[in-house]
Amino acid sequence: MPTRSSSSVFAAVALLAMPLATLGACGSKPDTAAQASATPQNVTLSAEQLAHIGVLTLGSASFHKTIEAAGVVDFDNDQSTGVTSPISGLVTRLLVSPGQKVAAGQALAMVDSSDFAAATSAYAKAVATARTTRQLADADKDLAQHNGISAREAQQAETDAGNAAADRDAALQALQALKLDPAAIRDIQAGRSISHIEGAIRAPISGTLVEKLITQGQLLQAGTTPAFTVANLSKVWVMAQISSSDLASIRPGDPAEIETSIGTARLSGVIDNIAALVNPDTRAVSARVVVANPDGLLKKQMYVRVHIRSGQDHTGLLVPVSAILRDDENLPFVFVAASGGGFARRHVTLGERTGDQYNIPEGLKAGDRIVVDGGVFMQFMQSQ
Repeated sequence: MPTRSSSSVFAAVALLAMPLATLGACGSKPDTAAQASATPQNVTLSAEQLAHIGVLTLGSASFHKTIEAAGVVDFDNDQSTGVTSPISGLVTRLLVSPGQKVAAGQALAMVDSSDFAAATSAYAKAVATARTTRQLADADKDLAQHNGISAREAQQAETDAGNAAADRDAALQALQALKLDPAAIRDIQAGRSISHIEGAIRAPISGTLVEKLITQGQLLQAGTTPAFTVANLSKVWVMAQISSSDLASIRPGDPAEIETSIGTARLSGVIDNIAALVNPDTRAVSARVVVANPDGLLKKQMYVRVHIRSGQDHTGLLVPVSAILRDDENLPFVFVAASGGGFARRHVTLGERTGDQYNIPEGLKAGDRIVVDGGVFMQFMQSQ
């Protein structure tokens, strides 16, 4: 009995195993077939179809890399300046608005300042004192020549006149530092009476008023209160962020083109400086591009795209952009003439783009014949 029972068990297990083995064998065939069907076959074209296909034989070519980078527009800091109030007091009038063109020396705002009044009064007194002491010194000199006074007294009068003239000149420099109207200075020098004069905040350079930082009635502190920003916008800086892998390819003097999101033509510029420090947040290095901006298209803090043409010569295989296709996994490939006839897919690695061409560091070699026109049609035929 035990022997028959064991035989029956083994027979039952064998009967159960046979269907499972059969199912396993049946399941392996579709996987092989699917794998075979996933491999694209070469595309064979008729003579008529070949007449509409563009083919290029590759050869080594010299080119200049085009480095693309993100950039931010900034003022040309050599031609822009912040304007700080030179005097303390209340703002009585604002004379300009942001966006307005201003000339060097033009009044931007008027300030009612006791310091300004004191400086004006001090200069007027210094002018009068200097005039009087000079007259006395000249008179004493004449008296000394006729033995009317001693030489020592005449010398002292000359010294007093010199000191008064020095005080006058110092008071004048103080007024000029406060940007007093030259016409008012001439009135003081001529001894003419002047009415209450307001102090002025003046533009130090010619350009565009890009920022107004004060309001009417605001109390200003001399030398510390920022009032305006004036910049020459005919030329701006674009700070391009260069990755470490592209840093060796650029040099000051390399030309660049600036692309904006506005859709206008690209603006030309030149790299004039490459930073010596790496940005700790982005690990990029700033390259400063000087760009002519005659129409004021570029604004501060605007994001742009920078295309830098390296001045260094490189050698590689250049393939037109039209030859590059993408497979279902978005990997780039080209159609290459096969030795046995037809055209086969070949995946490639895209390098630098220069104009309407890509450098191909891997996947192709000199002498390969690739399809540069009609590749989309061949891709469609291959999928049928």
